[in-house]
Amino acid sequence: MINEKMRELGARRSVIRELFEYGKKRKNEIGAENVFDFSLGNPSVPAPQAVNEGLTELIKNESSILLHGYTSAQGDASVRGAIADYINKTQVECVNADCLYMTVGAAAALTISLTALACPGEEVIVPTPYFPEYKVFIERGGAKIREVPCDKDFQLDVAAIEAAVNEKTAAIIINSPNNPTGAVFKEENIKALCDMLKRKEEELSRIIYLIADEPYRELVYDGLTVPYLTKYYDDTIVCYSYSKSLSLPGERIGYVLVCPRCKDFTSVYQSVCGAGRALGFVCAPSLLQKLLPKVLGEVSDVNIYDRNRRLLLDELTKYGYETVRPDGAFYLFIKSPSGDSSEFCERAKKFEILIVPSDDFGAPGYARLAYCVKTEEIERALPAFKALMDSYK
Repeated sequence: MINEKMRELGARRSVIRELFEYGKKRKNEIGAENVFDFSLGNPSVPAPQAVNEGLTELIKNESSILLHGYTSAQGDASVRGAIADYINKTQVECVNADCLYMTVGAAAALTISLTALACPGEEVIVPTPYFPEYKVFIERGGAKIREVPCDKDFQLDVAAIEAAVNEKTAAIIINSPNNPTGAVFKEENIKALCDMLKRKEEELSRIIYLIADEPYRELVYDGLTVPYLTKYYDDTIVCYSYSKSLSLPGERIGYVLVCPRCKDFTSVYQSVCGAGRALGFVCAPSLLQKLLPKVLGEVSDVNIYDRNRRLLLDELTKYGYETVRPDGAFYLFIKSPSGDSSEFCERAKKFEILIVPSDDFGAPGYARLAYCVKTEEIERALPAFKALMDSYK
């Protein structure tokens, strides 16, 4: 016998990956320059120079045994210490190395955290729209996803979230800047959420964890900052990845941070370590761990993403598209002219435009466009976007 649920997951890729694979096939058929692929959040902006310099220095000067050998299960202590110092400096926090667990990117961080915090039959609240893999991560361990729509401006609807909180609520996942909308939740919105969760913890006599999924934290525009959730709510777990900030998506390096003021901190951290052990997520890639202290604070050129963002907003608006103005990340949420996500994205394929239907994001009627591509590709795609909109007239 096999695990039928796992077979189903393996038989059908995520809608994003399916479109990405379709794009590769189509590029082979008609040439990559003729396909406008906005399917995958795969950064085209080069990694900062410090990344290549740091890797070169490590390979030249470090013992291969130390560089490629096992670290502690939760990650190298000096690396975790350096990250903790950086967080304390930039966020005025008081974390230490033993608050951190190094992971194979944000996906592993989320899977570990949800395994550690949510028991079978409990619920995890997810504001919609959301990254579709949350559902997979939540349900893998027997918990249930509870979707709560954001408000019309794609900010958190705190009243709706409060109505969804009950005696089975284990956690809520907050993703800001958001995938797929690019929305950044405002400080007053975050404060209102955290104040409500504190009230509900007292009312229900149970801990409700706030899981902050933050791979896009540094990718913000127009001088915005992203609130650091541990400052507002003690029972916070931060899941972070360097994939987007350093343009290293294929290297898969990140961490789980347990807020040091979390109720029963020791048990929570031990549960994170235990979940990492049970899932086989011990000793994140050693070479990438050792690189991190050399590149903390480095960020890929966000100005390129901003240029792409402005270009698309200006031109698509001229063509008649309704869009959600993104304040962060590198996604544009476009309203389907027909109101049907799947119809819109299938019609876009006829113009060789690959965009992701929003149904699996929990918000029908839109499509996600990843603008982390070269600006020239967007410029080449603009006539196709105009023709696509004209096809609805």
